[in-house]
Amino acid sequence: MSILKSHWTRILILICVVSVSAYVGNQFLSMHVADPIYANECKKLRLSDYFSDLAGTAGDTDIYLFEGDQEGATVLILGGTHANEPAGHISAVCLVENIDIEVGRLIILPRANNSGFTHNDPQEGNPQRFKIDTPEGERWFRYGSRYTNSIDQWPDPDVYEHYPSGQRLSGGETRNLNRSYPGRPDGNMTEIIGYAIMQLLKVERVDMAIDMHEASLEYPVINAIVAHQLAFDIAAETVMYLQMEDINFNLEPSPKSFHGLSHREWGDGLKIPALLMESANPLQGRYHGKVSSDIIVTGKDKYNLQAAKSGLIEVDYPEEGLPLKLRVARHIAGLTTMFEVWNSNNPEKQIIVHGLPLYDELIEQGVGAFLK
Repeated sequence: MSILKSHWTRILILICVVSVSAYVGNQFLSMHVADPIYANECKKLRLSDYFSDLAGTAGDTDIYLFEGDQEGATVLILGGTHANEPAGHISAVCLVENIDIEVGRLIILPRANNSGFTHNDPQEGNPQRFKIDTPEGERWFRYGSRYTNSIDQWPDPDVYEHYPSGQRLSGGETRNLNRSYPGRPDGNMTEIIGYAIMQLLKVERVDMAIDMHEASLEYPVINAIVAHQLAFDIAAETVMYLQMEDINFNLEPSPKSFHGLSHREWGDGLKIPALLMESANPLQGRYHGKVSSDIIVTGKDKYNLQAAKSGLIEVDYPEEGLPLKLRVARHIAGLTTMFEVWNSNNPEKQIIVHGLPLYDELIEQGVGAFLK
């Protein structure tokens, strides 16, 4: 009898192990399936169209090209450079699902580092997904990592040496897309993605390029527009107009000695007015409490509030928190104003975009009202 009991115990243990393994395996594989985006009428491309070596890899990603009936400026917008900074990604999705172009072209990459959406930052306990309610039901999105997945690029060096400047950073930054530009065609996965984006900028003759990010609450460059010197006048005028609408942004110059950044290398290498926007992500940094998908959307965390009252963070943090709808509204208001500033200074080569959600609409109705 004891032998039979032992036999059935082993079978039950084996069944449990197989079930758990199957569940974990399915969860792992699901992280490699891109969330659907329901684009308005546009031309859909892939980043591998600009550098074929990316085809079939986790670094390849969708590109949405909106083109007006009239010729004008070409503008590139990146979301998802860092997949744990959801406001930039969701802002890009909102654009893709709502806009129409009258004049010029708008090129949007919602998941610039696609590989970063396939995993989480280790030891952070971050959720894999977060939910946004829409009039038609729930919509789920991946909450990924700042870095390229180590499955796609391994091992990290002890010290990352940026190409071609020779600037040295900690080894993990070798998987940070916003330290990889201008990239190289024979480099690692992250460098190849950076190179392909540079090729896109060059082939499409982009006139202005914007990279959307978020930052931890204690980071000094927050709620800011960072501008290459070629774009500094655009950024300054944009900040002025936004402040007149009580939407406060800080103006930051792109540091000339810090290499690998989108705004630095796009401007230096291709002579493009290049900008980056930062909003405040309550789930980044070291002062928040237990992580959850709710904090991503509501932006409300009692420990961040306590840190704000103690003067430990760089941004106002009200009782109601910093919800995703506010952070997306700031990004889209920034983009809208940049387009207006560009047009006022380039009347012969404009970019006229319709369907952009208004700041007040996003605050009052929420992001979900503008997601299909």
